[in-house]
Amino acid sequence: MPQLDPRHLPDDWTRATLLGRLDLGEGPTPVMVAGGELFDMSRVAPTVSELVAARRLDPAAGRPLGGLEALGIGSDADARARILAPVDLQCVKASGVTFAVSALERVIEEAARGDAGAAAQVRGRLEQRIGGGLRSVKPGSPDADALKAALIEDGMWSQYLEVAIGPYAEIFTKGPPLSSVGWGAEVGVRSDSGWNNPEPEVVLLVAPDGGCIGATLGNDVNLRDIEGRSALLLGKAKDNNASCSIGPFVRLFDATYSIDDVRDAQVSLRIEGEDGYALDGASSMREISRDPLDLVGQALSEHQYPDGFVLFLGTLFAPTQDREHAGRGFTHKPGDRVAIGNPKLGVLENRVTTCDKAAPWMFGTGALMRNLAARGLLAA
Repeated sequence: MPQLDPRHLPDDWTRATLLGRLDLGEGPTPVMVAGGELFDMSRVAPTVSELVAARRLDPAAGRPLGGLEALGIGSDADARARILAPVDLQCVKASGVTFAVSALERVIEEAARGDAGAAAQVRGRLEQRIGGGLRSVKPGSPDADALKAALIEDGMWSQYLEVAIGPYAEIFTKGPPLSSVGWGAEVGVRSDSGWNNPEPEVVLLVAPDGGCIGATLGNDVNLRDIEGRSALLLGKAKDNNASCSIGPFVRLFDATYSIDDVRDAQVSLRIEGEDGYALDGASSMREISRDPLDLVGQALSEHQYPDGFVLFLGTLFAPTQDREHAGRGFTHKPGDRVAIGNPKLGVLENRVTTCDKAAPWMFGTGALMRNLAARGLLAA
């Protein structure tokens, strides 16, 4: 993967305030970008989590490192400044089935029992019965109850529709703190999955008190065959080595960027395979069934996150374009290049491999604390 450059940053990145992490040779270091300049924030707070919790998000308090473009930021281990996922101790949460199309696709996966070949028939039957009805139904409303009753009568009700139009959103844990990979890293799918896809999403950064601090991009890798066999396999389908990428930076909410920009976001997707295959997709946050702040509220309902959390908001993207065989849809191949973009958040790029061949996750919370202590960053 080439070095990070302005093509991977927000179009107005010199006006934006960005938050992230780099390894500058000593270990993970929280950094901020403002006015096109990079600042080392490790002496202000040793982790991104603490910077956010204490609201110590003033780049001027950090150590200037110079212009972002001149630093030579890359994803390889030997890069002078290696970019990491922009969060550290935050729990990684995700919301699923938040768009009508994603709800239909999950029902199809369930009905087809993870068989991509059977999915086309189920898709046609379900779309004929529901049509665009899901798009206009407010979750938890009387109209949603009426649609549920009709689908039950037709024998077409699903647990996925329950979270799509019922009162409770699906909120699950995507991965442990520190397990996410960043821009340029390899992202993994299980070697035993034969039907899978990327999920391009907007990701919110939430402080311990529930305040939304900013947003970034994420890839919530989805194993359609494994989850399709049973919703009880969600953990196996979602939480695997290198199966979650976030980045390149979190854009903080300020006068140039707000939660309304999230609500209006268009997220693009480009997949390029080494076999010459190419797929373009998109996800429009305008089509989401639940407001982003409602999803944050549901994540916080009767739960606390003392180190904060990030929340994937779900995706409209549903890959039905065939790759090799008619009716078999899309699935990843090793070497696929995935680019997820938004003009105000930048571009998150990763190459696909299998989880067993991706770099193993070895740097956990204990290793981070030992590293910070050795650098004298925990003295306070």
